[in-house]
Amino acid sequence: MRRVTVFEQLSLDGYFADSNSDMSWAHKDDPEWNAFAGANASGGGVLLFGRRTYELMASFWPTPQAMEQLPEVAEGMNRMPKVVFSRTLDRATWSNTTLLRGDPAAEVRRLKRQEGPDMAILGSGSIVSQLADAGLIDFYQIVVNPIVLGKGRSPFDGVTRRRSMKLTESRAFANGNVVLSYEPIA
Repeated sequence: MRRVTVFEQLSLDGYFADSNSDMSWAHKDDPEWNAFAGANASGGGVLLFGRRTYELMASFWPTPQAMEQLPEVAEGMNRMPKVVFSRTLDRATWSNTTLLRGDPAAEVRRLKRQEGPDMAILGSGSIVSQLADAGLIDFYQIVVNPIVLGKGRSPFDGVTRRRSMKLTESRAFANGNVVLSYEPIA
């Protein structure tokens, strides 16, 4: 069965976006961090997005600016197959993207049963909360950024069931980011 991984950048106070939906605070230039992000992006699989995150990513990664700033990450992001969950988009124009209009939990349950590569959610807080609540996430990579936002959006808003986790790995970076890897405890 295919696995679903979440890669989520959070502030110290637990937000993936500030109160204006800005996520630029999560991108700190650091050679070690860039190498880690590049390796993650070139790992293969299928990327899963909600509409807002998809539109943000699709407006940056196919650009010359992305190729200049983070060429390895941009190449991986543009090459990888992508799924966007949306009831409002007319079409998905970013390369290798499939638009799904159904319930994200039902669609991911269906995708997990099919043959194919594992899937990863980048950002997309509403998708994370829906899939976490449905018990469909197999692995969490949470990046804690050294910033307090005060207000914002949590990727776990709307989760109604308690989910216990087991820490499997942690790694600190010179830019202050700390990656915490968790697996749900059944």
